[in-house]
Amino acid sequence: DPDDVVPVGQRRAWCWCMCFGLAFMLAGVILGGAYLYKYFAFQQGGVYFCGIKYIEDGLSLPESGAEAQSARYHTIEQNIQILEEEDVEFISVPVPEFADSDPADIVHDFHRRLTAYLDLSLDKCYVIPLNTSVVMPPKNFLELLINIKAGTYLPQSYLIHEQMIVTDRIENVDQLGFFIYRLCRGKETYKLQRKEAMKGIQKREAINCRKIRHFENRFAMETLICEQ
Repeated sequence: DPDDVVPVGQRRAWCWCMCFGLAFMLAGVILGGAYLYKYFAFQQGGVYFCGIKYIEDGLSLPESGAEAQSARYHTIEQNIQILEEEDVEFISVPVPEFADSDPADIVHDFHRRLTAYLDLSLDKCYVIPLNTSVVMPPKNFLELLINIKAGTYLPQSYLIHEQMIVTDRIENVDQLGFFIYRLCRGKETYKLQRKEAMKGIQKREAINCRKIRHFENRFAMETLICEQ
């Protein structure tokens, strides 16, 4: 019956629509699967609660004795999660009992070569290029944590200082990779620059600084995040 015949052009258009529809569905499945994989990997990774002892700057050597030796040191304790395959470290610094420091969540993304700090008091994110000279790679850091938990390595360390200056606001955190996006989405996010790396424009004194004490190596780190 001529009325039942579908024109060739219409059939081709229908085929193209089907192909595009299937392609979009397949892309959605792939992207959704990748997101779920990263989400569940993040959720299921082992979490360590560890601490190190460190000596404050300028402290003189105490007299001998267990109490004097103990009084020499301050302690940093934090939750740490490491995803070796993704090359990512997560650090959660709780509110310290005695130290003058702010609570924070930190992400070191070795794949993206970025570090992000979420100041939990201000609910603001700060992003800076990863400093591999002070942050241990995930595999080495995991070995250190295992040794600390096993009691084979009990670090009594020193404190390193670094100062960052807040610069430009970042509008699109989705360009910073999955893990930093997950930390900073919906929050004011800014770039940081290390003070010693700045030229000329750092003449003004920093007037407002936040202090975060943490560790991702055999020594403690004090990070000052300052606005000018």
